[in-house]
Amino acid sequence: MTNWLAATPSPAAPSGVPAAASPFPDGASLGDPGFQAAHGVRLNYVVGAMVKAIASEPMLEALARRGLLGFFGAGGCTLPRIAEAIDRLQSTLPPTAPWGVNFLHNFVLPAQEEALTDLLLARRVTRIEASAFVQVTPALLRYRLTGLTRAADGQVTARHRLLAKLSRPEVARQFLAPAPAAMVAELAAAGRITPDEARLAAEIPLADDICAEADSGGHTDRRVAFTLVPHIASLRDELAAEHRLRQRVRIGAAGGLGTPQAIAAAFVLGADFVMTGSINQCTPEAGTSDAVKDLLARADLADTDMAPAGDMFEIGAKVQVLRRGTLFPGRAQRLYELYTRHDSLDDIPAATLAEIENRWFGRSIDAVWQETASYYRRAAPQELATAEANPKKRMAMVFRWYFIHTNRLAIDGDPSQRVNFQIHCGPAMGALNRWLKGTPLEDWKQRNVATLAEKLMHGAAETLNDMLRPRGSAPWTPAGGIEFPRAPSF
Repeated sequence: MTNWLAATPSPAAPSGVPAAASPFPDGASLGDPGFQAAHGVRLNYVVGAMVKAIASEPMLEALARRGLLGFFGAGGCTLPRIAEAIDRLQSTLPPTAPWGVNFLHNFVLPAQEEALTDLLLARRVTRIEASAFVQVTPALLRYRLTGLTRAADGQVTARHRLLAKLSRPEVARQFLAPAPAAMVAELAAAGRITPDEARLAAEIPLADDICAEADSGGHTDRRVAFTLVPHIASLRDELAAEHRLRQRVRIGAAGGLGTPQAIAAAFVLGADFVMTGSINQCTPEAGTSDAVKDLLARADLADTDMAPAGDMFEIGAKVQVLRRGTLFPGRAQRLYELYTRHDSLDDIPAATLAEIENRWFGRSIDAVWQETASYYRRAAPQELATAEANPKKRMAMVFRWYFIHTNRLAIDGDPSQRVNFQIHCGPAMGALNRWLKGTPLEDWKQRNVATLAEKLMHGAAETLNDMLRPRGSAPWTPAGGIEFPRAPSF
């Protein structure tokens, strides 16, 4: 585990306090300097991907121009939309700028993973955030292994960097170990990677970085960071020894990080870097509606709830969403209960279906099915054929449409549809709002995503300095005379 006390200090403290006066001059002194060097960033801080381009091109541009890393929210986007984002980022940012693209596991349509890998390789995208994986897939391996070479010092170097976001130890094991030999052999036999790339695959872990995701907005297992982060770090050391790996996988922390105190705690746990997610929806650069941002800016700690996840509806997976101001969590749960209790749409009482059509869907069940069938006829004909022969699967597809629809409604921001907004959000949003109350950043329009990152990281350094001062001594006070952490320094 990285010793957070041994992190390389930054040359100057932004608060004006001399470096000698505090162990952590600023936010750049927190975490693993290796992460900063590998990604060419100033802070060990990442803005994670948010689906449907909520983590937008303007967001990544704002971060990269301040030397910070972010990932484009490719999940739920069409391939042309992802290509458009990549083209823009490559044209507006320098070649070495720190940014990447989310590689979201596609539980229903694995062929779309292959198409995404083809696009990433063709566009020479060198960094991805892999998320929602339960099992590594050939498409993900092909991206990671393409371009492996051996350097002059004997080390294997990867052209493509992979940051995996996960919350389960059994999934972490897959990313901390080399790529599965059988899958590598199949890729080589099919000519998808070269024989040299296949041989070198056994010498490096699948991931360069792993972000241990605790209780968070969106998909979450609601893990506890205090146990998860140290456990994943311990697994890293165990598997490195077992496979004799020379490359050290860096372990980050995510989930619940909305204040400097929370970020400071993550580094105390041994995190090499931190990742924030849904709090960045409430910034001017986020690719969602002002109506959503207004709701998020008013959220408090207890204003979230768990709801079924649309992309894994049938298996009962959950997402954490904003409850205040919407009816989505209750309606989504009701759809899941109907799915588990009935074998087909025909089994559901007519009055219940009428309420769903009129108040939730805003259209008939038949219209929803026609739209759904049209999509699957193009994207996955076999899935459509199965649904047409299986009434329960057809019901699941119709209900899943609601989750796609409510995402769109939130991004479009039609006030008349606010009760149906699906907004992924965790308690960190409420914590952030409380921390920013009474400051210029209380207004989300002033929350530039890069400024927010810097305030959080520098505030975390101040928090740790305050923790480490001898008990009974005068409080350490940053410039401006504001005693931290009672209020942020602006």
